[in-house]
This record gives sequence, structure tokens and C-alpha cells, in this order.
Amino acid sequence: MPQEFYSSYIANSVFNAFLCYTAIMSNIVTIHAIRKTSSLPKSLKTLLLSLAVSDLRVGLLYHPFYIAYLAMQLEQVAEINLVYLKIFRIIRYLFFFASFFGIMALSVDRFLAIHLHLRYQELVTHKRVVAMVISAWIFSAFLSFITLWSPTRTRSIIFAVIEFACLITTTLIYYKIYF
Repeated sequence: MPQEFYSSYIANSVFNAFLCYTAIMSNIVTIHAIRKTSSLPKSLKTLLLSLAVSDLRVGLLYHPFYIAYLAMQLEQVAEINLVYLKIFRIIRYLFFFASFFGIMALSVDRFLAIHLHLRYQELVTHKRVVAMVISAWIFSAFLSFITLWSPTRTRSIIFAVIEFACLITTTLIYYKIYF
């Protein structure tokens, strides 16, 4: 590793250690608050809990893995363990897509709550929301395991299309909500 990157790796490690702590603590408090709040509808609680759990796992798993990866780079480990890199990549994409899909599901839920009015509780049941959350996690796991067998270029294209579609969908939904 060139010497000019040394200080940036250390700063990045310290910054990620701080993010790790804040992600863990803030999401533990969030999960506790969501569980204790009785006024939230069950479907909204489920969506918020799923998002908070995925973000908590980012703090518990992804940030420590990333800090260890940066430490390996600083120590100039000649060959970083291939298994470590695969696990790191799977964790990164699993929680990234779980959070991304959680945010999109929350925006769709809020849109439906506003635009369906009285039919919302009939159409958006707790059972359907749980099925959707489980489906989102399974799809996130599938996407994260794609990294094991797909070429980098193909994977990048697939992920970019999914991210773009989710981002556009969420943006359009919030646009319609606010207007």
C-alpha cells in the first residue's frame, strides 16, 4: 500500500468504529421504542422493526468486518483470505439490499395508507406485510449470494438496475405523497 493512503485508512477505520457504535446503539434504542409503542399499527411496526434489525446487523457485522479489512490493508497482508472476502461481500450486500428494500416497503406502505384511506386495513394486513418482509430478506440473501458465482461486470449491472429501480420508485412514491 502506498504511504499516502496510510492516514486515510486509519481515518476510515476510526470513522467506521464510530459508525459501528452509533449504528448498534441507535438501532437497539429504536427497536426497544418500536416494541414498546402500542399506538403503531402492526404492519408499520413490522416494517420498522425489519429496517432497524437490518441496520443493527450492519453495525454488528458489516462495520467490524470492514474495519478488519482495513487493518489487513494497513498491515499489508499479502494475501487476504478469499473466504473472508466472500463472507464480507455477502454480508455487505445482504444488509444493503435488506435496508434498501425496507425503505422502499415503508414508502409503499405510507403511500397506500394515504391513498387507500378506509381500504388500507383491509388490503394491507399484518400477514401480508410479514410475507413481504420475509420475501425482501430472501431476495436480499439471493442477491448477496449472486456475488459468489457471477462475474463482477454482470453483478454490477444487475445491482445497478435494482438500485436504480428502487430509488426511482421510492422517489416517485414520496413525490406523490407530498403532492
